[in-house]
Amino acid sequence: MISLFDLFKIGIGPSSSHTVGPMRAARRFIAHLNPTFPVARLRVTLYGSLAWTASGHATDKAVILGLAGEAPESVNPDAADDIVHQIGIDRGLFVHGHPVAFDPTCDIVLDRETIPPIHPNTLQFEALASDGTVLDTARFCSVGGGFIVPEDATKQASYAQPDMPLDFTSGTELLDRTCQSGLTVAGVVLANESALRPQTEIAAYLDLIIETMMACVERGLVQHGTLPGRIKVRRRAAALHERLMERARLNQRPPHEAMDWVSLFAIAVNEENAAGGRVVTAPTNGAAGVIPAVLRYYRDFCPDASRAGMHDFLLTAAAVGGLFKLNASISGAEVGCQGEVGVASSMAAAGLAAALGATPLQIENAAEIGMEHHLGMTCDPVAGLVQIPCIERNAFGAVKAINAASLAMHGDGAHHVSLDQVIRTMAETGRDMNHRYKETALGGLAVNFPEC
Repeated sequence: MISLFDLFKIGIGPSSSHTVGPMRAARRFIAHLNPTFPVARLRVTLYGSLAWTASGHATDKAVILGLAGEAPESVNPDAADDIVHQIGIDRGLFVHGHPVAFDPTCDIVLDRETIPPIHPNTLQFEALASDGTVLDTARFCSVGGGFIVPEDATKQASYAQPDMPLDFTSGTELLDRTCQSGLTVAGVVLANESALRPQTEIAAYLDLIIETMMACVERGLVQHGTLPGRIKVRRRAAALHERLMERARLNQRPPHEAMDWVSLFAIAVNEENAAGGRVVTAPTNGAAGVIPAVLRYYRDFCPDASRAGMHDFLLTAAAVGGLFKLNASISGAEVGCQGEVGVASSMAAAGLAAALGATPLQIENAAEIGMEHHLGMTCDPVAGLVQIPCIERNAFGAVKAINAASLAMHGDGAHHVSLDQVIRTMAETGRDMNHRYKETALGGLAVNFPEC
């Protein structure tokens, strides 16, 4: 089981694998750099998907912030551009209190030719002496959701947790744990998390995640203007919000009104993400709007909604997201957008079903439905930006999640395709997918959309 503290992480946009992960990797490299080394210069090489979409996904900006000691969960989004700008002017930064040369224009190298041996999101850090000698080096893989793994470490070892009382690594095992313990899915996750830290700390973190998600929705609802990047996408959430409010004032409420609000919530979050705002990886930044939108739907539109229900939502969603992380991938560069929006929709479907009182079998069914109808979804960001089709795609993922939960709860939990089978299918589909459709901006909409 992957801890919810690892799965839900607070960071800044626009991408968990291209922004949050690289920032964490850069910060870790600096933190572990021997302060006695006579470092004169730093150099960073980005490979694969990171190199192809570095500017659009703000990977260059993230690396600079990480080298400057900033962390995704604490950096001030409003000050980030100024920090990066100043380092660009100075052509250097301080490492352990000493000035070190670093010119982003030439010391961030985009290697689009070398194929990384382990993962398409690979980056290398080098500390150089004044004569060019390499004093220290480190290579990391940014494997999705803000996770970073040293390139020479195995995935299993990197995600290993201490022994948990009700550990599970598959959907079947999760259902077995609920049967053996008499607990809900959320209860199983809480029991495992409680083996790692006090329940008061878990509850506080869940509240922090909820507050961060809702604050992101609120901020997105009032922002105007255009998003960063050369295609100049206009923010729509504020205008959509005003129209929905006006329709409510006139008592013009169509039957699908709730779905309009769900789409709005998701768009608001992902516009904030695209603008470099603070979001929660759920499980990734590119899919950061799905779970907040469905959670907000539960809070605002479900009559018996409660804070405890929101906790159960997130605990259950974490169980499902962890299974995808362990047994497939949540990286768009590895399996396409089925691993981002698809997984988020599956997580949200399970979470909503849990909050509404579904049985473990119904929850597993909801998660399976949520992913089954995202299988094969590619990741083809126009201009390498997390904007088109990413923002609208979150809205559709949120609506699908609600539909999946509803369908599952109208049944008794019996179904033909299991969650484990759909996870395995997603992994196989991702392996078979052409690399041009895996967050490289080399295929699909990214090449068929005229930018001017």
